[in-house]
Amino acid sequence: MKKYYFFLFLLIFSKKLSAQINNTTATQGPKIGKSIFGNERKRNFSRKGDFFAMWGYNHSWYNKSDINFKGPGYDFTLRDVVAHDRQTKLSWAYLDPKRISIPQFNFHFGYFIKDNYSISLGWDHMKYVMDIPQTVKIDGHIDPMVSNPGIPTGGYAGVYNGESLTVGPEMLKFEHTDGLNYASVELERYDDIWVAPSQRTSLTMETGIGAGLVVPRTDVRFFQVGENNYWNIAGYGISAKLGFKLYITKGLYLQNSTKVGHIDLSKIRTTGRNDVDGASQKIQYIQNYTVLGFQF
Repeated sequence: MKKYYFFLFLLIFSKKLSAQINNTTATQGPKIGKSIFGNERKRNFSRKGDFFAMWGYNHSWYNKSDINFKGPGYDFTLRDVVAHDRQTKLSWAYLDPKRISIPQFNFHFGYFIKDNYSISLGWDHMKYVMDIPQTVKIDGHIDPMVSNPGIPTGGYAGVYNGESLTVGPEMLKFEHTDGLNYASVELERYDDIWVAPSQRTSLTMETGIGAGLVVPRTDVRFFQVGENNYWNIAGYGISAKLGFKLYITKGLYLQNSTKVGHIDLSKIRTTGRNDVDGASQKIQYIQNYTVLGFQF
C-alpha cells in the first residue's frame, strides 16, 4: 500500500514538473519587439544579438546655403547658393572593387541591442557641387589682393551689402566631391509590417536618428588658386531617417530609406593655405539610398 502511494506521488510530481518546464520554456521563448502595425503573424525568432552590414548608393538634394569665405584681405558671404550632387553614370565603377567607392555610396555596420532596436556605424559618401556660374547676393568685402602670398581679384574687388553678383569660374570653383562624407553613429528602431508564413520573408519599417563628424575632401579654386584638398574633419552633422527593409531570406535584405540632415562645416579648406584661408557653411539635405544588406 505504501508503495502504491509512493508511485502515485511520483506520477503527480512528474506531471507538475513537466508542466513547470513547459511553462518555463514558453516564458523563455524569443522576446519579439512590439510592432505599431499590429500584424497578425509574428516572427518566431528574435533579432537581438545579430550583426548586420549593408552597402549601396545614394542620391541627394541640397537646400540653398550661405557660404562664408574668410582670409587676409577678404571676408564675404555668398547667400542662397545653389548646389547639386554628382551622380556617377551607370558603369563598371559600381561593380569594379577598385572603383566601387567612386559613386555616391552608403556603408553601415551594426548590432541589434534588442529585437527591434539596433546601433550602427555608418559612412555616407555624398557629393556637393556648387552651380557655376550663378547669380547670388553677396555681403562683405574683397580687396584687390587677397590671401598670402597675394592673389589678384580683378573686377570682383569691392565692398558689398546685399548686391547681386554673378559668380563665374574665374572667381570660384567649390565642390565637396571626394566627397561630403558623413561618418555617423545611428540608433534604429524596427516595426514589422508583414511576416510571411515561412517566417523567412518579411517587410519591416525602419526609423532612426544619428549624429557624427563630416569629413569632406573639398576641391576649390579661389580666384584660380586652390587644390583638391586632403580629407579633414570640417564639422558635424545630425540626421533622421525612415525606410523599408524587405527580407528576402532571414538574413539577406533589400532596403530603401530617406534621410534628412543638417551639416555644419566651420573648417572648410580652400586654397590649400590652411593657416590663412578657409570657408564655412551650413547645409540641409535630403538623401535617398538603396542598399543590399546581410544580417548574421
